[in-house]
Amino acid sequence: MKRRLVQIAALGFLLSCCHASTQAAGLLIAEGGFGGVLEQTEHDVKVTINNGIAVTEVHQTFRNTEQRQVEALYVFPVPKGASVSNFSMWINGKEMIGEVVEKKRARQVYESYKQTRQDPGLLEQTDHKTFEMRIFPINAEAEQRIKLTYCQQLDIDGNWGTYVYPLGTAGRRGLDDSVRGRFALNVDIRNNVPITKVESPSHRSEFVMAKYNDQYWQASLETGEGRIDRDVVVAFKQERTKTGFDLLASRRQSEDGYFMLTLTAGKELEQLDEPMDYVFVLDISGSMAQDRKLAMSVESIAAFVEALGPKDRFDLLTFNVQPKVLFGSLNSVDDQSKATAQQFLRASQAGGGTVLQPALELAYRYAQQAKDRSLNIVILSDGMTEQRERAELVRLLGQRPAGSRVFCIGVGNDVNRPLLEQLAQRTGGLASFISRGDDFNRQAQAFRRKLTRPVMSDVRIDIQGGGVYGIEPNMPTALFHGVPIRLFGRYQKAGPVQLTLSATVNGRAVRQELELQLPKQDQDNPQIERMWALHRVDRLLKEGDANSPTRRPELIRKVIDLGEAYSIVTEYTSFIVLENDAEYRRWSIARKNALRVDRDRAARDRLQNDLANMRSRALKNLGPTSPDAEAASPMPTGDRSASSRRTRSRDVNVTPPSRRYRRSPGSGSSGGSGGSGGSGIGAIDPVSLTALAVTVGAGIWLNQRNRRTRPKPKTKS
Repeated sequence: MKRRLVQIAALGFLLSCCHASTQAAGLLIAEGGFGGVLEQTEHDVKVTINNGIAVTEVHQTFRNTEQRQVEALYVFPVPKGASVSNFSMWINGKEMIGEVVEKKRARQVYESYKQTRQDPGLLEQTDHKTFEMRIFPINAEAEQRIKLTYCQQLDIDGNWGTYVYPLGTAGRRGLDDSVRGRFALNVDIRNNVPITKVESPSHRSEFVMAKYNDQYWQASLETGEGRIDRDVVVAFKQERTKTGFDLLASRRQSEDGYFMLTLTAGKELEQLDEPMDYVFVLDISGSMAQDRKLAMSVESIAAFVEALGPKDRFDLLTFNVQPKVLFGSLNSVDDQSKATAQQFLRASQAGGGTVLQPALELAYRYAQQAKDRSLNIVILSDGMTEQRERAELVRLLGQRPAGSRVFCIGVGNDVNRPLLEQLAQRTGGLASFISRGDDFNRQAQAFRRKLTRPVMSDVRIDIQGGGVYGIEPNMPTALFHGVPIRLFGRYQKAGPVQLTLSATVNGRAVRQELELQLPKQDQDNPQIERMWALHRVDRLLKEGDANSPTRRPELIRKVIDLGEAYSIVTEYTSFIVLENDAEYRRWSIARKNALRVDRDRAARDRLQNDLANMRSRALKNLGPTSPDAEAASPMPTGDRSASSRRTRSRDVNVTPPSRRYRRSPGSGSSGGSGGSGGSGIGAIDPVSLTALAVTVGAGIWLNQRNRRTRPKPKTKS
């Protein structure tokens, strides 16, 4: 029997962080001149979103319709911000789980098989975003089952969390983007912060949405034979009543634990009525012609302009190798200026290279006209700028005028996410990303809502006690309304820890303290372990690029160790699948990922059991009920979800201002990483800031909120 080897070689970190550029997700392409695309007979996607961390499990089955043995090329696009946690395939009727090892060692294993076996299999990188994996052999009329699992931290924008399953991406021509059998996508959304709405902007009439309680919704899509060439987008709206922290942990008793700390602005922050100025910078370079990116950008800017207030001002400029302006100055928002902007946008055509520096320098000049008003520079681009320009862009960001911030919107699936995030973060702004299946009007309204609410800048969170270490990300940031801050970290000891929040609101320093409890044991949230490691790998790779050659080997070694320990594909590690356990033993490859996958699946099964109990309880409230039967029925053992039992929530009391506060000329600070001090963005009355205090007492457990929201039984059980 032929031995198979599957190697997933990552030559760049973006391979695991960005989607691939293919025409549809998960295609198996027969090579050799006669094959074409193998017939896709089933495509089943199961998504679990737990407190903003999405785990996607993709099951696909392909059939070789030919009367010959074929070699196949498997191509899969991993979405932006995602990390592949497992790739497995069925060999001789058994699922074989892959392992991540150092790249050179993976190459050694591959070359060994190649010397003795006919084309055992090799993944080849076609560009910095695409990976392709060869599978051999697939026998005549045989089926090949494949399972891919990846996790990602979802973007939260304007209290809306957005999940995208990428199907409609540009790439190879002539590929069959249809399924001959069933295509199904099921999304379970479990959230500490109450969920108020779930919708699908891309497939509005095809999804069924089900609400079981304020913390659990389900979205389900199933189709028969047909094309699957559109991104599937599911969005959920969350609403936290008060500004506060939510803590999620993962820990086995004998090991150091992990935690995810989320700071979310509450609805008690009052809407401000402060006029602002906007300069929209539209990328019209040649790369924007792909995947309808320019068309989406035009639609997005049109929606943003429509959402502006009557006292706002704006201008538009486009750029490729040089910028072009619409008005040449900040113009009032009225019907005439909106119509002129629409005409200007419709006349834009994609072409030429991407040179952002002159456009950004031109946008900075509008600060002279803005004076005491907030200037928001909004860049819509795929970030595919020239490599030699990036260092100059970083320098230019440090020269931004006082009272201005840069916001970056990545449009489409093919974007340079790290660059756009860096541009925004270094100026105190935000980076967000829009799929062509998303709702542009909703995105525009959420965008302006962030800018017209109070914001904390220079946010620093210090944790004392518990042996806390390894906080990621470790740079100061800003808290916007509707966009939470997430921190990942490690801890050595369970028990209480003291958290100190310090920030700047409208140029005034604030400081708050509260106590949180780190659990002794919690095995129900293993996904945050890999998310912590992914953030650390990302930072180490950036440090490696910025440091001298003498320190690079040390940083690379750390990246390799993290990749092997947490199954993270990087430019220095590879993912390999061998035929059986004996082959792993022969090469002395530890089954670290196999153990991690077992733990992940056990936690997933516990969560699914809890969700099933929630669905069961919700159904009991339908139709006639019997008081006697209800009294006799014990509460299901899964009354509280495993994750919610250990999710701690603490509110921060924010007293809304008694009057609206408008920044006086020159009152803002020009320093810092953005926020209202430097940009004059929506500020709270400084007098009211003294009322900021921490709620005294024990944290509010999520299951207590569940009990408050659950209908009371007619008789006590």
